[in-house]
Amino acid sequence: MKSTTMLELLFLLALLSQPLPGTAKASPDQVLDVLGKKLRVDADYYIIPANGGEISLESSIGESCPLHVLVVKHSQGFPLRIAPVKGAIRVSTDLNIMLANYDSRCPNYSVVWKIDLFSKEETFVTTNGVLGHPGSNSILSWFKIEKYEDAYKLVYCPTVCPSCKHACKDIGIYVYKNREMRLALTNIPLKVKFQEA
Repeated sequence: MKSTTMLELLFLLALLSQPLPGTAKASPDQVLDVLGKKLRVDADYYIIPANGGEISLESSIGESCPLHVLVVKHSQGFPLRIAPVKGAIRVSTDLNIMLANYDSRCPNYSVVWKIDLFSKEETFVTTNGVLGHPGSNSILSWFKIEKYEDAYKLVYCPTVCPSCKHACKDIGIYVYKNREMRLALTNIPLKVKFQEA
């Protein structure tokens, strides 16, 4: 009799620990800046690499547009705007990253980041992406922010494309032509923090 009551109690506890059908899952954590404040969709931020430098946009040596996203030492960097697919800026959710202001160097290109399939070996982060509109024409423009050690990292792994899971990769640094530290798909993530501009 006593063992039956104990089994019933354990079963009841297990049942109560399960989410009820139709209830929403808890939302992922919101991304925080260096001061511990939640990132806002109406604010501009600097993405600060943990090992120093700033995120900048530059045309490549011998090229003009689109602009490449680089880590540059001894530079102010550019303020960026982060636009989630919906709601607040949260970890593990699709979002666009873009220059906060117009850039006259490439007037016919958008300032939204995207993955540029430069070659089979090199996949860089550049501009001229598509803002919003989840679908096949914007698939290369969706990024995520993930927790990484005591900071964050950027990844390319768009949930808006369920069949793209095989393409998930960290954003890190690729030293291009022994000079430019370009952001690219890599096996070693770039640890970053966010500071309001």
